[in-house]
Amino acid sequence: MIEIVSATACIACDVCIKVCPTDVFDRGEDGIPVIARQSDCQTCFMCEAYCPVDALYVSPVSDPVGADSPHADEDAVARAGLLGGYREMVGWGRGRTAGSLLDRNPLLKAVPPLPESRLPIPADVVDSPWNHSAQ
Repeated sequence: MIEIVSATACIACDVCIKVCPTDVFDRGEDGIPVIARQSDCQTCFMCEAYCPVDALYVSPVSDPVGADSPHADEDAVARAGLLGGYREMVGWGRGRTAGSLLDRNPLLKAVPPLPESRLPIPADVVDSPWNHSAQ
């Protein structure tokens, strides 16, 4: 469940607002997203995955945590390196190597020719309402 929007890291780009499938965020007066409907969060991690500056933290807990929880403490989450941690885990975040650089498949110099179709030749079209020949 979404727990933290870091006002110091956020650049007010609205990406999290746009990608959230359940409309959890509202745009704050200062442009920083506000968690307005936390109970609607599906813990899908979309907001955290798409945040370009790692300003969000989605807790792996599916219910809101208490104020005394380390999952709600921005400093504790930042010290643990969890702001944007999901992005990093899926390969979108800090220090990632682009997948194309890891690809070991041989380069195609040309597209090989496609074999002839094994399907029968299409039926003749005739001028009748059901497009069938008269029997």
